[in-house]
Amino acid sequence: METGVGTNLNERHGVFKDDCWFSQFRNSSNPWMARYVYALIFLVSNLLAWAVRDYGRNAFPEMEKLKNCQGGRGCLGAEGVLRVSLGCFAFYFVMFLSTAGTPRMYNCRDSWHSGWWAAKFSVWIALTVTSFLVPTPFIQIYGEIAHFGAGVFLLVQLVSVISFITWLNDCCQSDKNAERCHIHVMLLATAAYVICLVGIIMMYIWYAPEPSCLLNIFFITWTLVLLQLMTSVSLHPKVNAVFLTPGLMGLYVVFICWCAIRSEPAGESCNREAEASNKTDWLTIISFVVALLAMVIATFSTGIDSQCFQFRKKEAPAEDAVPYGYGFFHFVFATGAMYFAMLLIGWNTHHTIKKWTIDVGWTSTWVRIVNEWLAVCVYLWMLVAPVILKSRQTTGAA
Repeated sequence: METGVGTNLNERHGVFKDDCWFSQFRNSSNPWMARYVYALIFLVSNLLAWAVRDYGRNAFPEMEKLKNCQGGRGCLGAEGVLRVSLGCFAFYFVMFLSTAGTPRMYNCRDSWHSGWWAAKFSVWIALTVTSFLVPTPFIQIYGEIAHFGAGVFLLVQLVSVISFITWLNDCCQSDKNAERCHIHVMLLATAAYVICLVGIIMMYIWYAPEPSCLLNIFFITWTLVLLQLMTSVSLHPKVNAVFLTPGLMGLYVVFICWCAIRSEPAGESCNREAEASNKTDWLTIISFVVALLAMVIATFSTGIDSQCFQFRKKEAPAEDAVPYGYGFFHFVFATGAMYFAMLLIGWNTHHTIKKWTIDVGWTSTWVRIVNEWLAVCVYLWMLVAPVILKSRQTTGAA
């Protein structure tokens, strides 16, 4: 009996490897291919939300006739973004409920995740259309909830990035790779620190050209202090995390600081780039497209990284175990739907945002800054926690 089951699994794995990607997509046999379809749905929802916000009155004039749209005011602009976000969130939340806890491949829930695309496209379209029929007060409530959901997404993404950095460091410092990767690690760490310092210097030049730019000076200087703090803790003898992890974390922190300052609204004398981008040009459009694609890629990469949230070490996975957590994958996309809404409306449901801009406004700036500080706190805790727990165990044993 067991031999028959094993033979059946081997045959299915053979089909999985040998079939072309279209055949796997059609036959619901490739969960890896399914990820890209879900990412495509997410991207289309992003583009639809942007179109409703920037070109809604010209592209969707029929919406103005809907009862809940109040002449277009309730279905276009910021509220239109929230409605598209609600439809996208509802779709991925339904997928989360229907696939969470799927342990193995080749069962009905695995087939539902990897196939049934006609049905799922219909569900997604129906939920998106239904979101424009929802009364405005409900959309306003959803907008408030979306602030929390977007914060959860940022936290999940933060933990995923830190886990990847620590995994890379552990891999390079393992007994198997330590000697072979020593030079590469030093070069990578040195390059990371050089880029961090150059980035900080350039931010002083671009965003703090005058002594009166106290807020930007504080943001940049505090980022430099945090970089020094992470390095000092990482090099402590009891932690011994070498230069690689604080260097890569420094890159992440400097990048967040740069994004935060760039989010400052136009008209601020300390943000010359915001003033220069006050007029829509090709550079503004390219920046918007890159930011949109980066958000989709970040959601996609975080969604498949469920391993960093498994707090208990498990045995080696079974041969037919799912390649990634389906429920976690859809949960990340559901919170990502709330996150893209916040970016497109500047984290303010009553904020009027310019065309071809994303994540602009003082609320966006402070969300980024708090995210930066939280990233440093989580990283330092991941370094210090094992030392504290070890010390407590030693004290208890004594």
